[in-house]
Amino acid sequence: MNEPERASEIQGKTIRFIWTDGPTAGKTHEHRFKPDGSVEYASVENGAPGKFTTEKSYAAFKAGKDVYLVSYLGSSGYALTVALNFADGTLCGIASGAKEWFPVKGCFEVVE
Repeated sequence: MNEPERASEIQGKTIRFIWTDGPTAGKTHEHRFKPDGSVEYASVENGAPGKFTTEKSYAAFKAGKDVYLVSYLGSSGYALTVALNFADGTLCGIASGAKEWFPVKGCFEVVE
């Protein structure tokens, strides 16, 4: 398998996803898109992330003006694919497993 594309606008960044719609509505997750191609994510409670889960690989590429598509497959069997709109800070996407999928929406902020 070829290495997926990892846009420099995403790679090496820490981004918080604040979910407003979908199965995680009302929750926040911090994502660390590592330069080595892995991604770490954790639920944020009381302003601080909890224990991080690491996945081996993510893809991130430019989908349009100020919009980047980010996707990774979790060890849980679920995949998360979201479009991040840097012009207005919104995100939308799909969380999917082998037998189900869920539309998701929210906003995001770049932490570092």
